[in-house]
Amino acid sequence: MGKKIFISLLLFLSVFFLNAQLNNEIPNSSFKDGESLKYQVHFGWIVGGTASLNVKEIDFKGKKIFYTNAKAKSIGLTDKIYKVRDTYSSFIDAKTGKPIKSIRDIRESNYRYYNEVYFFQDKVKSTKSGEHKVPENMFDVLSAFYYARRALFDNLKEGDVITLNTFFEDDIFPLEIRYKGVEEIYSPVGKIKCLKFNPIVEPGRIFDSEDDMKIWISNDKNHVPIRVQFDLIVGSLKCDLIEYNGLKNDFKFD
Repeated sequence: MGKKIFISLLLFLSVFFLNAQLNNEIPNSSFKDGESLKYQVHFGWIVGGTASLNVKEIDFKGKKIFYTNAKAKSIGLTDKIYKVRDTYSSFIDAKTGKPIKSIRDIRESNYRYYNEVYFFQDKVKSTKSGEHKVPENMFDVLSAFYYARRALFDNLKEGDVITLNTFFEDDIFPLEIRYKGVEEIYSPVGKIKCLKFNPIVEPGRIFDSEDDMKIWISNDKNHVPIRVQFDLIVGSLKCDLIEYNGLKNDFKFD
C-alpha cells in the first residue's frame, strides 16, 4: 500500500503541464539550485516515514540542467516491518523544462527495481522495455511537477478538471485532477494559504471515493507542496512539509 501511495503522490505532482507551450524557453521564478524540501509521513499519531524533494543544477553533456530527485524512506517500526528506500530522479533541461532522462530506483523489503528512460521528441527509450512511440512533450512525473511550478498556477478556476498523460512504468498513464480553490491551513512550518487539489482516484481496495486524495500547494511564487492527505479505507495518512532550505522566494505566512 505504501508503494501505491508514494506513486500516487508523484503522479499527482505531474499533472499541471497539460496545456502548456513547451517548445520554448520558459521563465523560472519558483525554484533554484540547492532547494531542499523534507516531509514527514504519519498515519494517525504513528510516524512511518520521511520523503524529500531536491534540486541541483549541474552540467550534462555541455548543457545546463536541473537534476531533481524524490526520495521516500520508512523509519521506526514501519522500517522494521517493511523497509522502503525509493528514489525517483529526473534530468531536466534548465531552459525548456523538458526531461532528458529519468531514473526509478525502487528498494522495498526484498523487492528491487531499476529503470532508466530517455526522452526524445516523439519517443522514449526504456532500458527495461525498449523504445516507445509517444505524443510530443511527454514528461516523467518529476519533470512535469517542476515544470508546473514554473508556469501553470495562474489561470485555474475552481472546479476545473485537468487531464494529462505522463510516461510511467513503461506506459502512458492518464490522470485527472480537480482544482478546489484557495484554502488556508495550519502546518508544521506555519499557517499558510494554499491551492487545494483533488486527484481523481479509483475507488476500491485503498480508497472509498474518487476524492479521497488531497494536496495543498503554497499560493505564492514557490508553489511548494505543503501537505498531502490520503483518506484511506483503514484511516487517514498525511505527508507534511517539516523542513525547507534554498527556496527562491521567502514563504509568506499568515
